[in-house]
Amino acid sequence: MASIITKQRALSRRIFLRGLTQMGSAAVVGLPPLAAMFNSHGTAYAASAKEVSQTPPTRFVLWFNGNGIPERYWIPTETGSQWVMTPCLSPLAPFRNEIHVITGLDNPAARLPGPGNDHHRSMSALMTGTQYTGRGAGGPSIDQMIAAKLGGDSRFRSLQFGVSQESFGESIQRNMSWAGYDRALPPEMLPHKMFDRLFGGRDLGWVNRKKSVLDAVLEDAASLRKALGQEDKLRLEEHLAAVRDVERAIASLPPEYRRLDPPELDGDMKDWPRIAKLQSELLVHAFASGQTRVASYMLTKCQGLARFPWLGYTAARHHDYTHRDGKAPGADGPDGQRIMRDICRWHVEEFAWLIGRLKATPEGSGTLLDSTLLLFVHEHAEANDHKNNGLSVILAGCAGKLLTGLHTRTTGTIGDLYLAVANKALGAGLNSFPTASRELSGIFRS
Repeated sequence: MASIITKQRALSRRIFLRGLTQMGSAAVVGLPPLAAMFNSHGTAYAASAKEVSQTPPTRFVLWFNGNGIPERYWIPTETGSQWVMTPCLSPLAPFRNEIHVITGLDNPAARLPGPGNDHHRSMSALMTGTQYTGRGAGGPSIDQMIAAKLGGDSRFRSLQFGVSQESFGESIQRNMSWAGYDRALPPEMLPHKMFDRLFGGRDLGWVNRKKSVLDAVLEDAASLRKALGQEDKLRLEEHLAAVRDVERAIASLPPEYRRLDPPELDGDMKDWPRIAKLQSELLVHAFASGQTRVASYMLTKCQGLARFPWLGYTAARHHDYTHRDGKAPGADGPDGQRIMRDICRWHVEEFAWLIGRLKATPEGSGTLLDSTLLLFVHEHAEANDHKNNGLSVILAGCAGKLLTGLHTRTTGTIGDLYLAVANKALGAGLNSFPTASRELSGIFRS
């Protein structure tokens, strides 16, 4: 992207936040970060002389996959910058210099006595640092604590994305974001509903998928084009084309993808990777158009019972493969560990795909990834043992001077990491987290 824009007027952040709209309609199509919105230093122009110009805002993604990991295939042996990419982490090879792998984290609240099984207790502790109540989490989740500090200027304080439609288990297993005690914020698992939420289209033609939401903002788009230079006109056209591509992809989903089955039904989806990529596209759009700064992404459920036909694993369910109890063929030997390896590698593939999309989206003098921090977590470490100490996580992105290209083995808690993420990377100013005693050091530059 060119650093100096000529022959066009500067556009304020107010135009960016408003997006393309239709008079008298709820239809909104967010704008991408256009070059005319930034000066030569990558700083956004103020909306008026009284306002202070801004650098791109920081964003946060909390990503979750259930059931833990096979440590032998996931955790690097080496620490520091010379660590060797493991089979489960291999999809992140193109982004080695944008990630920091952290292992050895403790989740102490998961060991407090109380109701539920190990998954219930670990999930509540992981997200909120509090005990499982018997119905849900005992407090707000870390993404919501951050959203309370960062999300006030956005259309949505936070967004919750989901992919797995299985409805097995309790609320704590189906939800990762919590507004407070027993107050779940369910993930939106249907792409067409998330699209409708982001674009605000309530026109019957769009609801019935008979016309494009872009039809509602043609006049506003034409007016904006007149104020743009050639580079930004091309960027706008690419953005609108991308919106239309996602719209078409969602509209082409078969009917069974547009419903949530009741708990008594199987709930297996046949093509989660397709849904995951649509949801990731919508998340990138929400960030790029300034609709939110905080998102949670629940690819699979806590104690999930999914099958994986696209990987060729349908003889048993995910949770069965994590245990050497005879429920899954070969799960008590090397074959079971290799199946878990392949499942967890697919998890990381989807995470890497989102990183790639953020990195491919320009903003100011950089990309969306430059101002985003992503955190990938599980409720357990070694899956078979239900380990709630020695947790392994991935940080990705460039927000907050993240030290990248590293594997760090630590003895801190997940709460210590959350405090460092919230304060050093995102500037949220959190005073505390239930299982934190300090901000984890060695993860961000001073």
